[in-house]
Amino acid sequence: MPFWFWNDRLEADELLRQIDEFESHGVYGSVIHPRVGLPRDCGWMSERLLGFMHLVIEEAYKRDMTVLLYDEGMYPSGSASGQVVAADPSHACRCLAMDDADTSLPDDHNVLLDKTINNRHIRIVDRRVDSVIRGLHYINDGPAEDEPAMADILNPDAVASFINLVYGRYYSEFGQHFGNTIQGIFTDEPNPLGRCREQNTWPGTTNILSHINRLLGKDFAPYLLALWFDDFPDAELYRAQYMQAIRLRLEETWYAPLSAWCGRHKVALCGHPAEGDEIGSLRYFQTPGQDLVWRWVEPDTPTAIVGPESTQAKASSSAALHLSRERNSNEFCGAYGHETTFDEFKWLAYWCLVRGVNMLIPHAFYYSTRGPRRDERPPQVGPHASWWNEFKPFADQCRQLCHLNATSEHVCDVAILTSDRCPWRTVKELYEHQVDFNYLENRLLLDGTAIVTSNHIAIGPMHYRVLIVEDDTLLTDELCAVLKPFEQAGRVIHTTAKLIDSIRALSHINSIIAGHHTNLRIRQLRRPEGLFTMLFNEAGDDIDIQLIDRADRISIARHELVLVQLEDQQQ
Repeated sequence: MPFWFWNDRLEADELLRQIDEFESHGVYGSVIHPRVGLPRDCGWMSERLLGFMHLVIEEAYKRDMTVLLYDEGMYPSGSASGQVVAADPSHACRCLAMDDADTSLPDDHNVLLDKTINNRHIRIVDRRVDSVIRGLHYINDGPAEDEPAMADILNPDAVASFINLVYGRYYSEFGQHFGNTIQGIFTDEPNPLGRCREQNTWPGTTNILSHINRLLGKDFAPYLLALWFDDFPDAELYRAQYMQAIRLRLEETWYAPLSAWCGRHKVALCGHPAEGDEIGSLRYFQTPGQDLVWRWVEPDTPTAIVGPESTQAKASSSAALHLSRERNSNEFCGAYGHETTFDEFKWLAYWCLVRGVNMLIPHAFYYSTRGPRRDERPPQVGPHASWWNEFKPFADQCRQLCHLNATSEHVCDVAILTSDRCPWRTVKELYEHQVDFNYLENRLLLDGTAIVTSNHIAIGPMHYRVLIVEDDTLLTDELCAVLKPFEQAGRVIHTTAKLIDSIRALSHINSIIAGHHTNLRIRQLRRPEGLFTMLFNEAGDDIDIQLIDRADRISIARHELVLVQLEDQQQ
């Protein structure tokens, strides 16, 4: 389901021609993504833009293709290309800021703290902030872009305006196709500060401190100075707590209303949050998703299994499993640059697939590469790409593997405890020893979604026999009480030097290969017709693998993904 950048003067015949190109190359759906480069007479939610959407959606319906709608012009989501603030200036993005308390304050500034520190009189206020999003139109011939005002997405009234302007308008125009041709609406990295043009600010909204206090269960006012002063005792701890509360507030004001609206209107909330290791907000997505961008994950580098971004595909697939969602997605290849090769592009897809992703969203198929459009977050991976004639076999393979991931039982009994941000340090060792796992968010244990006994943790279709705890600070008294029978049975592993041996002793899943291969990734899937295993040679040289239940060896080339069927011992 590639992003389809609508980024130039649109013509009906050319849109239909490109749809034909997609279909003939094994691409049977797209995310309609209005993008910078549109002419000003084809603005966000204009009759002209919606008319072209009507044309494409009707054509997709005739061809039995699918469409995702995109909810912003361009990103991050939340402003309706400035229309929310234009409709009500009080809905503009706000922040927490610190200033010297020797000037008068405008009426919309609310003082949270007024204090003298080291002979300096300072104030902490919540106020409007200079924040924008990327716009749809070039200034003159580009590459400079319009920058519409960002809205306050921590304010439920501003979000209600956004939903009415975008989601409601989409339904009034295309509602007859919701739930069939139109499968979902894509929201893109909502950020409470938008693209902020000021320094030393923190996300905020009117009366933000009352929400922070409620969500943290304590008065945060004594710790506000920690947001600006590095020498404040435990400053990093209080900053993390503040941002945790902001994420929880964003769930209340943004994700929950959008999710509820989509549920009522029979489409999936798709897209992804702003951070690659974020799993908490994925509970609100009918199709949980994440985003590989800016070469934060690359072939043949430690980034594939090291760092926060390395967690993202597992985050979206784990959320989908535990919340019983049929699909999960990963946008990938955005801003990887003109130097991107087809091998790299395929590697990113395989990286996602072996981690359980079942909807791939390539970034991007460009409607036009005229002028500055060619250099706007490249690469172009569709019809204008040098590898386009080679694309169909790859697309067919990906579609089959997505189907396999979406319709099979994941054979895995190891979970890693996480908060709303996924850990990666322990995960590295699991990947290198072909121990598959899923991330289990602590809230799913606390709210009863997961059922804990002495033998297993049951959630959705999964039954875990091992729980790995990398961060003991997550083990609150309440969570320890929930996990007590599992802990007493010796099934909670606090990371040790013998992690892999400890897992092997508790897991019911036997290794399918002799020894281990540092660069090999593995995913096992059970189906009525047998046990299937994806094997992905993620880095380094070609490798030879000895399968335990076979006499023959398998040779896997560098960056190759193979699928093998094995004898199912359980059956």
